[in-house]
Amino acid sequence: MAPHPVIQAIIDLSSGAIGGAACVFSGQPLDTAKVKMQTFPTMYRGFLDCFCTTYRQEGLRGLYQGTTPALMANIAENAVLFMSYGFCQEVVRLAGGLPSGADLSDVQKACSGSVASIFSSLVLCPTELVKCRLQAMHEMAALGKVAEGQNTVWSVVKTVMRNDGLLGFYQGLTTTIARELPGYFCFFGAYELCRSGFANYMGTSKDDIGVVPVMFSGGFGGACLWLVVYPMDCVKSRIQVLSMAGRQAGFIKTLAGVVRTDGVRALYSGLTPTLIRTFPANGALFLAYEASRKLMMRHFDS
Repeated sequence: MAPHPVIQAIIDLSSGAIGGAACVFSGQPLDTAKVKMQTFPTMYRGFLDCFCTTYRQEGLRGLYQGTTPALMANIAENAVLFMSYGFCQEVVRLAGGLPSGADLSDVQKACSGSVASIFSSLVLCPTELVKCRLQAMHEMAALGKVAEGQNTVWSVVKTVMRNDGLLGFYQGLTTTIARELPGYFCFFGAYELCRSGFANYMGTSKDDIGVVPVMFSGGFGGACLWLVVYPMDCVKSRIQVLSMAGRQAGFIKTLAGVVRTDGVRALYSGLTPTLIRTFPANGALFLAYEASRKLMMRHFDS
């Protein structure tokens, strides 16, 4: 018997929040390298150079710079994402004339995840803007674009509020939504498709495939997402970081500027640490989500 819709929403929200926290702790250093390479593609020779230089200059703390807003971003994003994902699945069932709780196809689940990402973008954009600025603060200070000592969450928040007001936290929102819609279609679609493959091979249900298949499926979903949306994510990071130096530009203008100045290759700068990060980070995300959701469902069933 399915839980009450309100209970189900609470379970999905809580499980998504737990998954988001697991994702950050397992992948933050590689995400920091990604943002630095996206924003300053000519400053580093490659992923290892960026990672080692950051560690040498700023220590482990530098690799985990922006963890607080990243935690806020991922917990909020995934809580809203997975709660909306469950809600959107019910809408799909209703539209298809299916009973509540009926199994959906992998494509239907992918569509549900894509629509759910619109809601998660509204909570993701402000916290991700702060995270990206903190991650690139050392480079911006070295270029003289910001003053030294402006490397705390509160100082970034105050600067945004002072210069741009509340709407300043939504710089890059259009690009974020444009990134999330196709990205999460691939994310949930690839995850469910991979889980289905494991279930068919093992002759069991998708909920009983085990830890390693769940983590691999999550990593595979994350890899598909990033391969599709990475250029848009690169542009979003540029908009959010460089706007603190007074360089205000929209998506098209920023995209054209990146291609003109640094070439098309710059749109994929930082892809290596992103793909390396996606397997442990998204594997941890889905493992924590599925395990906590199953535990809570069992609790409410009893």
